[in-house]
Amino acid sequence: MGELPQDLRRVVEAIRPADPAALSAGRERQRSLTKPPGSLGVLEDVSVQLCGLAGSCPPPLPVPAAIAVFAGDHGVHAQGVTPWPQQVTALMVANFAAGGAAICVLADQAGAELVVVDIGVAGDLPAGPRADPTTDLPTGSPVVLNRRVRAGTADLSVEPAMSRAEAQQALRVGVEVADHLIDRGARCLLTGDMGIANTTASAALIAAFAGAEPAAVTGRGTGVDEATHAHKIEVVRAGLALHREVVGRVGRDPVGVLAALGGLEHAGLAGFVLAAAARRVPVILDGVIAGAAALVAQALAPEVVAACIAGHRSAEPGHLAALTQLGLRPLVDLDLRLGEGSGAVLALPLVVSAARILRDMATFADAGIQQ
Repeated sequence: MGELPQDLRRVVEAIRPADPAALSAGRERQRSLTKPPGSLGVLEDVSVQLCGLAGSCPPPLPVPAAIAVFAGDHGVHAQGVTPWPQQVTALMVANFAAGGAAICVLADQAGAELVVVDIGVAGDLPAGPRADPTTDLPTGSPVVLNRRVRAGTADLSVEPAMSRAEAQQALRVGVEVADHLIDRGARCLLTGDMGIANTTASAALIAAFAGAEPAAVTGRGTGVDEATHAHKIEVVRAGLALHREVVGRVGRDPVGVLAALGGLEHAGLAGFVLAAAARRVPVILDGVIAGAAALVAQALAPEVVAACIAGHRSAEPGHLAALTQLGLRPLVDLDLRLGEGSGAVLALPLVVSAARILRDMATFADAGIQQ
């Protein structure tokens, strides 16, 4: 998997498979609950997964939860893959900080803490709450963490999106944010993202890690027309062709592929997922950007998927390819394509319900019912 710095290698080496004894205990308890076996469908699978991750049955409740929205810009925007101006990324980060975005509403509804991470925004952000994750974060309104690695990536279709050192630093940011939120008491992490043109970089990553054709995994993103969509596919194809040598080493050098094709938010999210798995905390993935990032994490540490729950299936076609490669089944399918963490936070009550059922539901023995 290529050379990793010692600090990142320690995170990867801390990731372990699901605990087989806890998995078995979870399945056995599900069979003993006052319901027909399998009648709660995927909720039963999630509850058993949580047992295996925690190493206990029943598992701890995945609350409180915290959402981290990683924001970054993309040099490939210069190729005209979206009609939205790049400045929208910075404006949306300001909107998050002001509590005006969809994820702010949904996070408040779910009772989840919301943190926004400026990992690679190209423009200046308006004045607002900012903090460093090495210090205690204030509570209340969403806080923007100033962890910018660089001011946006380079254009992946003409040069590497970032250097290996920058990709590694962005991975570290994700690890640090996850560790900080867990240390503050989060027992479930949720992924979010913001970055104009990030579906183009996501399609390139998914094509590389899943071995898929660009046309099969490149969607319309913010809703581009037919001509722009066709052009977007060709831009992804050009990026893969330019970086064919590193893509050919995808199994041996996932960080190299990430640096060539990915976004800073992809790298941050990959580190975030790796740290959650290393700390045995479930992480609910959002859409196609999170799916692409999780593929990077999986390539670095295959057992990372034991901690991952697919919150939803995005309308972006690449997301299904990513979920298939990850072996994850989405909890909901609402034709969402917003990002921000919206699908992950909508799935949070289902994950909590899965754990509560296993913990609180009566068994046949409790109810005096003969099976």
